Amino acid sequence: MQAQVTSQSHRVLFLNTLAFTVCFAAWMLNGVLVTFLSSNQVFNWGPVEIGWLLGIPVLTGSIFRLPAGMLTDKFGGKPVFGTLLLLCAIPMYLLSYANNFVEFALCSFGFGLVGVSFSIGIAFSSVWYPKKLQGTALGIFGAGNAGAALTTLLAPKLLNMLTQDGANIEGWRMLPKYYAAILFLMGIIFFIFSINKKPLSSTKHWVDMLAPLKNIRVWRFGLYYFLVFGCFVGFSQWLVPYFVSAYYLPLVTAGILASCFSFPSGVIRALGGWISDKWGARKVMYWVLGTSSIISFMLIIPKMDIYSPGQGVMAVKSGIVTAVNTKSIEIGDKSYLLIEKQIHKEDFDDKLLILPAKEVWQEPVVEVGKKVQRKELLAKGITRIYFQANIWIFVFLVFALGIIWGIGKAAVYKHIPDYFPEEVGVVGGMVGVLGGLGGFFCPIIFGYLLKYTGLWTSCWMLMFLLSLTCLWWMHVVITRMMNTKFSESTRVIEN
Repeated sequence: MQAQVTSQSHRVLFLNTLAFTVCFAAWMLNGVLVTFLSSNQVFNWGPVEIGWLLGIPVLTGSIFRLPAGMLTDKFGGKPVFGTLLLLCAIPMYLLSYANNFVEFALCSFGFGLVGVSFSIGIAFSSVWYPKKLQGTALGIFGAGNAGAALTTLLAPKLLNMLTQDGANIEGWRMLPKYYAAILFLMGIIFFIFSINKKPLSSTKHWVDMLAPLKNIRVWRFGLYYFLVFGCFVGFSQWLVPYFVSAYYLPLVTAGILASCFSFPSGVIRALGGWISDKWGARKVMYWVLGTSSIISFMLIIPKMDIYSPGQGVMAVKSGIVTAVNTKSIEIGDKSYLLIEKQIHKEDFDDKLLILPAKEVWQEPVVEVGKKVQRKELLAKGITRIYFQANIWIFVFLVFALGIIWGIGKAAVYKHIPDYFPEEVGVVGGMVGVLGGLGGFFCPIIFGYLLKYTGLWTSCWMLMFLLSLTCLWWMHVVITRMMNTKFSESTRVIEN
């Protein structure tokens, strides 16, 4: 890393961030494009196929992050980043000619390589800044995650324009060509204006460069990143079909609301880096994982309309039914009052309900002239529990979760230069691999969970369990570290 900040440092950081934004926008293209093609029945894809197509680009951009980070440490970021941009423009362009699932998957696998831009940019940016500013610098670079929001926000509008609002459905094929042109242009700009720089570890042998991966700390950081980045990537794509299918929204509206999750999460990462520099990444991660657990739990309850047996009315003595209506039942001289079902002038959907609402009423099960025995059921009780899962409350919670994860992404990568200052490319690449795998597996797992549970909120159940696991592991490790330091301090004082 560099001892002092220079104008060249800011120049390289700007180019890295701009290129990463372009790459991330391209990486998230399938979230919008696949949803558009399936909802318009251009291709007959179910939830599982959609999950795979959303995950394949993320898989490519994940599994190659480690070698990309190693190449950056070895040769510097300029040749690696520039070449990546130019190469990925090719499969992106070919995507416009895909006509079935296999062709779409192969092209997605190819352009998904843009996802390795993260490990390249992290390693390339870190060598230009001193240790005390690593969190801020890497946080600013990580703000390129906002590229996901650009795609979810603008791509649906472009698709409507290109297809003339569905009149010329084949117009969708121009969108990948636009993305390919932007990738190619960004590659040329990067080669012309960027400045190359290598870390001190660039002279190490390839095998020696992998030595830090033996440290369990790397894998713990990877699990954190699986949550705050991998799940962020998964939801950046999954929220579009979520809004379309669970809330019956148009694709454009779904894209706008999905951007409420992805855009602030990307932008806030710069602030997260500064906060981590100022107060420490460990303290920040406690807040991130704790809040993630709480919000995920709040999102678990699905929209529901449940009818259940309630408290009924039974005869206190035998007799013959003489009168029956919605308000009462008469048996001889005994009158049994019933809870009448209320007729609402407005539906529950027209109200802003934060908590579940309940209705209770009773319906007669006997007729006039029937002889009933003591303790025989006269009217059955019915309880209706209704939860609206109001879309605006849902959007707010998702917005808050995106911000929390954005801060968490910066906090995780603040740890890496502190513990591995000369191996940021390798360690950052491995952590990026694990995080990226979250982006790959999440849409696929979400698809299977939806298929077998029938609940869109099953994905939040997974987030709740994962957040708790990360929080528990971090707390156990930190408690052990603090106890060890206390024991060592006690021995020094006694000696």
